[in-house]
Amino acid sequence: MRTDEDPQRAVLRETVALHAAQPATPEAALQARRLLVDTLGCALAGRHADEVRRLEAALAACEPGDFSFPGGPAMGVQAAAQVLAMAATWDEACEGHALAHGRPGVPLVAALLPLALRRGAGLGEFIEAFVLGYEVGARCGAWLRIRPGMHVDANWPALGVAAGVARLLGLAPEGIVQAIDIAACQLATSLYLPVQQGRTARNTYLGHSASSGLQAAFASAAGIDAPAGALAHYALTHSAASAQPLPDAQTLLLRDAYLKPFAAVRHVHYGATAARRIREQLGRETRGIHRIALKVYDEAIVYCGNRAPHTPIQAQFSLSFGIAAMLRFGDVDPSVYAAPRFDDPELRRLEALVVLETDADLTARKQRGATLSVAHAGGGFEESVGTIAGDAAYPLDRAALTAKFAHYATLDAAHGVVGPKAAHFCDSVLDAPAGTPLGALWQQLAG
Repeated sequence: MRTDEDPQRAVLRETVALHAAQPATPEAALQARRLLVDTLGCALAGRHADEVRRLEAALAACEPGDFSFPGGPAMGVQAAAQVLAMAATWDEACEGHALAHGRPGVPLVAALLPLALRRGAGLGEFIEAFVLGYEVGARCGAWLRIRPGMHVDANWPALGVAAGVARLLGLAPEGIVQAIDIAACQLATSLYLPVQQGRTARNTYLGHSASSGLQAAFASAAGIDAPAGALAHYALTHSAASAQPLPDAQTLLLRDAYLKPFAAVRHVHYGATAARRIREQLGRETRGIHRIALKVYDEAIVYCGNRAPHTPIQAQFSLSFGIAAMLRFGDVDPSVYAAPRFDDPELRRLEALVVLETDADLTARKQRGATLSVAHAGGGFEESVGTIAGDAAYPLDRAALTAKFAHYATLDAAHGVVGPKAAHFCDSVLDAPAGTPLGALWQQLAG
């Protein structure tokens, strides 16, 4: 470490050097495969939205290329990255990282997959680029906390994309760091406001990060330079940066990535998990419910206190909607955000009953969890949840991951893929040797 270098940037530089110099560990490689599968499943499900398909068609007409989703038009790399990122986040079922307070993986997959296919790369090359980009992105998220009123998705994720794409392009460590610095000079101030108002502008944010990271990596490859202090300057003047030291380069943050069993913001999962347990105790009968109370840590209420949501994105950020949907249907998947389920009278009745209360103890201890109490004609029920499926300590097993992918990939009968093809693709990505051409795997799904 240079004595005049910001210690946070020094950790990022050491992280780049470490992951550029050695192959991904088996643990990291498996996690990269798992996140690739999960992100693609979410993207295939997200293509059910008319807005996503219209953007896909418009960008393909403007920027034709050789990447296409199953049954979709062919697009260039930048166009494909924007569509893939938007589709993957449309139903809020995609990955995340608790320390980063965001999702480093979605824009990485969105940028790397079409570029890797265009370059004829192997699965192993994709994995090496993904792991490096994820380790950089997760650390940047841990450092560059956003200011109140902002949303992370069009902000620091671009830094991990810049690093991952630069690695795929074969840049040396100094070129990868240069790509990060170029991206740091132009991070966006993305707002939380669209979520509050239920506007889908927020779903363009990760596409912005994917596109910005691609641009920065190619700029670095062309010899364009940037100030070495760009990230420290941004942290000081434009973010609510954490003063806590970053995890050292040897710590694998990818290990702590989480995959969601439900299509909702992670804060919603605790109450939804409790609601699923109570639903089973009720024999799935909800008509007798007359009171619902959720005690949860304060951050969940701040970000997900939306009541009586009128649009899907408001519902995805709604504790009360997630609980009601789980009690009513036994799952929170993309189907709950579409007719007829979204406007189901019983779901809406249940949502209106929910009372949100801050759990002062959880909040003080900075722990996540929830306690759900339900008053029913047949008696009272209460469930507390401190850990949820998909957490680093309780990762989705292979069967659950494959089932989620197959379900999401086949949700849209008109634009999805058939079940056997989806399951075969999932197994191939998880098991194929690193030298397998990525194009051969993609052809199993898109061909």
